[in-house]
Amino acid sequence: MLTTAFTRCAILLIVLVCTTPPVHSQTIVVRDPAIDKMVKEVSADSMRAYVRKLVTFGTRNTLSTGKVPGKGIGSSRDWVLSKFNEFARNSGGRLTAIIDTTTLAADGRRVDTPILLGNVMATLKGTDPKDNRIFLISGHLDSRATDVMNRTIDAPGANDDGSGVAAVIECARIMSRYSFPATIIFVAVSGEEQSLLGSGYLAKKAKAANWNIDAMLNNDIMGSNNSSETNIIDNTRLRVFSEGLPLFELDKNAANIRTYGLENDGRSRQLARYVKETGERYVDNLEIVMVYRNDRFLRGGDHTPFVQNGFTAVRITEMNENYEHQHQDVRTEKGVRYGDLEEFMDFEYLRKNTGVNLASLANLAKSPTAPQEVKVDVKNLTNSTYLYWKAPATGKVKGYYVLLRETTSPVWQKKFFTSNTELRIPYSKDNYFFAVQSVSTDENEGLPVVPAVGR
Repeated sequence: MLTTAFTRCAILLIVLVCTTPPVHSQTIVVRDPAIDKMVKEVSADSMRAYVRKLVTFGTRNTLSTGKVPGKGIGSSRDWVLSKFNEFARNSGGRLTAIIDTTTLAADGRRVDTPILLGNVMATLKGTDPKDNRIFLISGHLDSRATDVMNRTIDAPGANDDGSGVAAVIECARIMSRYSFPATIIFVAVSGEEQSLLGSGYLAKKAKAANWNIDAMLNNDIMGSNNSSETNIIDNTRLRVFSEGLPLFELDKNAANIRTYGLENDGRSRQLARYVKETGERYVDNLEIVMVYRNDRFLRGGDHTPFVQNGFTAVRITEMNENYEHQHQDVRTEKGVRYGDLEEFMDFEYLRKNTGVNLASLANLAKSPTAPQEVKVDVKNLTNSTYLYWKAPATGKVKGYYVLLRETTSPVWQKKFFTSNTELRIPYSKDNYFFAVQSVSTDENEGLPVVPAVGR
């Protein structure tokens, strides 16, 4: 009897093994080969050379000279423009560059004399004439010492913000050799240390001209791996700051935000999630940490004028700042070397952080425009959720991702792909947040769209 039972179990086991379908490995991360190639072209040596050149101008204080060759803010602007024009020659006519200037009067605060303010801008024109989206990457060209009004003392500005400008230049170098449906603008702004003057001028200009800036990535202080006081050394984490509640027209939207529980779902917060997912997809050995603030505590950056004018913008910054090497006169005191010098930077870390920017920009610029009129159906009480939408206005669409996360989760947890413009999923809208993304034929996702109420 025991032998017979054993034989039956053995036969059953053989049948189960033979009839069970084979288990295939699931592809979790899909990298666009073109974007992967671009990210791998980012060079730490190139960015070291950019930063080293920027330091040679002595000071890039916004109030410094624009007339002495090789010195001051004016010469540094001319040099960045020359780099953009160098890349433009290999872009097939798609990249054009200018210094966009405006005259500012003294303001009695951080501008004590009239100045010519200039932002160095390179525009990589999109190939789809129907797609008017603009994606913008920035760093600030100006630098400062301890006294922000001192326009003559050396202010190397290697990391603050030579690192951000180097990232902008490197992205322009690589991306200018490729084409994208949407337009990308690379900009080195001036006047950041004088109270965000260059970015404020550009944001107001963009608003007045009705530019469709779909996302703005501001890079400021992103090339040092160590901190003062805590002495942390780490080049495996990067911060992205984003506002939750939108500053622009919050009074008009507050009731809906509260009703639907969307305090954590403003467009800038969605962009931060996008940067995290996309950056970690393409850049190895790097965790992107979302910080639920528009900027560091009681501080500001060049993305702020953009969110103030209703644009979607975030700040990208190194994980651990070293205050001995920013806003400091170059000096040695009690054995401590102060000053924002190249020797305190980690260019492999800067390479990775620049790769995050490039991957995010490229994925966005290759994506279709957003799905239109995204709605969640609420006409009946259900434990499933039905979402529906209309196709994007432009772009080659393979389909859509419906995104899902628990209300307590900082990031999207599940994706459901569909080629239709509707989907019902067995998850309750009481317990989850949802969004919909357009997906291109090359698997490039656009920014998520949170659904409105539909009946």
